[in-house]
Amino acid sequence: MKILITGSHGQLGRCLQDRVSQYDVDVVAADADVLDITDESAVAAFIHQQQPNLIINAAAYTAVDKAETERELAIQVNEVGPANLAKGCAELDIPIIHVSTDYVFDGLGMTPYRPNGCTAPQSVYGETKLAGETAVTFATAKHVIIRTAWVFSEYGNNFVKTMLRLAGERDTLTVVADQYGCPTYAGDLADAILKIVAEIQKDSGWSKYGTYHFCGEEATSWHGFARAIVALSCQKKMLEQKSAVLPIATKDYPTPATRPEYSVLDCSGFPVEGVERNWQRSLEIVLKKLKTESSISL
Repeated sequence: MKILITGSHGQLGRCLQDRVSQYDVDVVAADADVLDITDESAVAAFIHQQQPNLIINAAAYTAVDKAETERELAIQVNEVGPANLAKGCAELDIPIIHVSTDYVFDGLGMTPYRPNGCTAPQSVYGETKLAGETAVTFATAKHVIIRTAWVFSEYGNNFVKTMLRLAGERDTLTVVADQYGCPTYAGDLADAILKIVAEIQKDSGWSKYGTYHFCGEEATSWHGFARAIVALSCQKKMLEQKSAVLPIATKDYPTPATRPEYSVLDCSGFPVEGVERNWQRSLEIVLKKLKTESSISL
């Protein structure tokens, strides 16, 4: 089986490549420097040339605040790009696995959002990601859309790395405590996706296409997540001293884009089982990797 991974330089893209050797597949990894997913003719030509059996779209415009002023760029990457990929999949009659976000919800709920729940994005980022979902759904029936949230890993820029950097520079950190969600390790999400790929590979008549949720299994606030990062980093002696992590309200940290106050996702019904979702355990793995990398760089 041959799979095409777009967004290959991102957190999820890199974790997918780390784990794909465990599966009987050949991989074509493509980031924007190899394939511009916003160019319909380029996408069609690339898919025709490579002839993949499945596409995993891990490419996205994720600069949530910048999207408020870069709407057109966000539309191109988050809506037009997925549409082009899904059209290419439809022409070859192959599946597409497309990754989306908790930001498609308004964040006003009080119970975990189900995949079939009402969507009402409050930001340009959320709007364009929802539009991408719609485009994929209309282009091909052979789609798996996976909404995830609060992604972190040893790669790229993310909340874990930001907290580590700030904790190394400051005695006190202030972090929003009234936004709730589920941290998700990109490596765990990669495992979940590749298990789906394996199921599709085994069964040409696989029928569990649709929209699903995958995220860490325990909800917390950004403040709670930050406290866990700092505490564990101190245990691992990655920080010389433990910074105080103080809670603040969203209103005290204004941003251009509106964030969901509550974006906990209901992951029941996910089409495969046996995937790790304990973000605390995964956080320990990530910190261990980051500590090792720091030692090597020194």
